[in-house]
Amino acid sequence: MKYLEINTKEAPIQILLEADPSEKIITSYLKNSWCYAAQDKGEIIGACVVKLIRDNTAEIFNISVHPQHQKKGIGTNLLTFTLKKLLEKSIHRVELGTGAFGYQLTYYHRIGFRVESVIKNYFINNYAEPIFENGIQHKDMLRLYIDIRPRI
Repeated sequence: MKYLEINTKEAPIQILLEADPSEKIITSYLKNSWCYAAQDKGEIIGACVVKLIRDNTAEIFNISVHPQHQKKGIGTNLLTFTLKKLLEKSIHRVELGTGAFGYQLTYYHRIGFRVESVIKNYFINNYAEPIFENGIQHKDMLRLYIDIRPRI
């Protein structure tokens, strides 16, 4: 398994669609972003798209692993690799938005992300089709953050 930075033009759209069902939205946030990938035997099996949003702060817009490779620690390793690379770019704070429930929320908390705010009706207002997980519709977005500066 290899973790590396790739050109956003090489970003695996089909994999990114696992985490975000709108190709139009994915295309919009790929512009002026960094893309980090998990590669196995020359094939990209996971990707993380990050963008600088203000001084020393970046936002993760998408992180996803191909379904056949999930639950193997690849996503966690990819996120850890991404955070390390962002720290090398003098990024101190990383933010992201996610649904208000689901496995991804536990995943982010385990890494050290904290809830900062809630955007009511985000998924209703920004996606043409409703997004469901385990039969429940995603409506609100949680905004999470992590401070990645080393602790003394």
